[in-house]
Parts: sequence; C-alpha cells; structure tokens
Amino acid sequence: PFDSILHRFAAIQSIPGPLFIFVLAVLSALVTLGDLLRWPMMLGFFISDWVLLALLPAAGRSFGPPRPPVIILAVLRSVFAWLPFPYFIGIQLLGTALIVYGFWIEPMRIRVSRQSLVSSRLNPGTVIRMLHIGDLHVERFTRREAQLLTLIDELKPDLILFSGDVLNLSYLRDSTTLADARRVLSEWHAPSGVFAVTGSPAVDLEELLPKIYSGLNIRLLRNETVTVHANGNRIDLIGIDCSHKPSVDAPQLERLSQAANGNLSILLYHSPDLAPNAAQREIDLHLAGHTHGGQVRLPFIGPLYTASLYGRKFQSGRYSIEKTTLYITRGIGLEGGAAPRVRFLCPPEIILWEIKSPNT
Repeated sequence: PFDSILHRFAAIQSIPGPLFIFVLAVLSALVTLGDLLRWPMMLGFFISDWVLLALLPAAGRSFGPPRPPVIILAVLRSVFAWLPFPYFIGIQLLGTALIVYGFWIEPMRIRVSRQSLVSSRLNPGTVIRMLHIGDLHVERFTRREAQLLTLIDELKPDLILFSGDVLNLSYLRDSTTLADARRVLSEWHAPSGVFAVTGSPAVDLEELLPKIYSGLNIRLLRNETVTVHANGNRIDLIGIDCSHKPSVDAPQLERLSQAANGNLSILLYHSPDLAPNAAQREIDLHLAGHTHGGQVRLPFIGPLYTASLYGRKFQSGRYSIEKTTLYITRGIGLEGGAAPRVRFLCPPEIILWEIKSPNT
C-alpha cells in the first residue's frame, strides 16, 4: 500500500510551475479563510518550502521531486494557521528551521553505532570487528557516500556485511546512478571478506544485480550458507533473498540453518520480518534493514511509519528474541519515488560490531 501511495503521489510533480503556485495560493486561502494578513504570509511559507526543496539537487544533497513533499509540508503548516500572533509567525519559522535540518543536514550525517555480542562459540581471547551496512539507496555520489567510505577506511573492520538495497527507487535505470553506486561498493574491502544479500525486489531488480556486483570484491549470497573465517574463528553466514513474503523465505531459512555446524550463526536478510523464524532456529544474530527507522521519528512517539509486516514492533536498533539478537539498521540513504528526502531524529548509520568470547 505504501508503495502504491508513493506512485500515485508522484503525479503531483508533473503539475506545471504556474499551476502549482496557483494550487498553493488556493490552499493558503482556504486554510486562512482569505485573511488578508495570514493568506500572503502562509503562501510565502509554502513557496519558501518549495524553493528549499528544489535547491537540494543543485547543492548535491538529494535528488527527489520537490512538489509532492511541499504539499505534505503545506498540510502540516496549515494545522497551525490560526495560532494568534506572534505564535503563528514563531511556529512557521520553526517549521522552516526543521525543514532545513531534516532535508539539508541530518541526512548527510552518518553515525557509527557500536554494538557488542559475547559468544561462547568463539575461540577464547578473540574479537571479530564486523561492520553492518544497509540501504544505500544511491541517487548520486554525494558527501554522504564519501563520508561512508572514509568511515570504512577508519574503522578497518575484519568483515563487512551489507543487507541490501543499492539504488534509489527513482534511479533504477540511470547510468550515472549505477556508476556512482559501483564507485561506492568498489571501495569496500575487509580481510575476512565483504558479503551482501538482495534487498527489496522493487529496488534490487534481478536484471540489475549483475550490472551492480560484477567484478566487485563482494560476494552476493543467494539463498546459501557460507563459512567465513575471521581471526581464527568460523562463522556460518546465512544469506537469503528477500521477497517480503515470509511464507516463501522462511522455508529457505529452515533449509539453510540445518547446514549450521555449531559455529556462530549470522542471518543476513534485508527485512526484520524473519526475526521470529530466526529465533525458532536459534540463530545467534540477525542483521536487517529496510525500515530506515521510519526516517522521521517524533519525541516520545517514535516513527510515523515502518515498512515491516510487524508494524512498529520492529523499528530500528537492537532487539532480543529468545536466544537471537536482531539489529535493524536505519540505513544510509532515503526512500525514493515521491517520498520526502528527509530524516528527523533518525540519522543514517553504520553499525560496528565487536563479537568476542567470554572474559575477553
């Protein structure tokens, strides 16, 4: 349903500029009841939002259509249209500041989340530094992608795992986007290897996977289990294609987990929706993404929307489900289509895991 809404909402971008200004003028007149003071002021805020979003591509920040999110922002601003002065002005200016932060600043600041996991399955006195990356959603090579490469170089992980979604939905067949994505992926190196799985079928298109991964130092796992050697330890890495249909993907997990031989087991699967199944199979660690943490999180409320079949139960971060640890990354990039290229209280992240034996 969310994907369908985005596709229909994208039609707003095709409205000609003069007609779009007329639409904003009518909306501002309706919400202010034609008040001769509030009407032009509200229209001015609507147009300023449009300018701020339209400048994002020129600034190399993000590359989504500006008009659909402007309508969303206009509706949000309209809620406060009849606050008394000077609160009306103050709230609208605060809205502008939040737009600058959410669209221009937070999406470009990658955080390193540090997690630890103690496992008796590792050799005594050993530590594995593992980096989890998810949801690149590359549009163009921006300062965010450059920052990612710098962080990988600084962290020097033993192992890199990628949980899928390389390209942005709006740029699946764009040659520049493909080249920029391969530029990012080609810089990923780790002593114990770099492994990836497919993301959402609508994003990681089957026809594009060879073009994305061919010739790179990344092993794409397609419903298979591999044994990874890291610092003298053996890890059973289970990589499953994501169909977003647990009835299809859970049997793959059951089949592949039967091949586990007592080593530390890690499930790499794009969505958190197999976490209950992973717990039934006593998988040690499930690394997922897909939800983006909601991209917009409100204080005390959390995300407005997550794309998990379990709703808000699995949002982002760390969860314990029986003997299984689940971690859902907020990812690097942004939702495509007509979705706003925004993050608020939900910055992009990569996760550095220290997996160690007891008493290390």
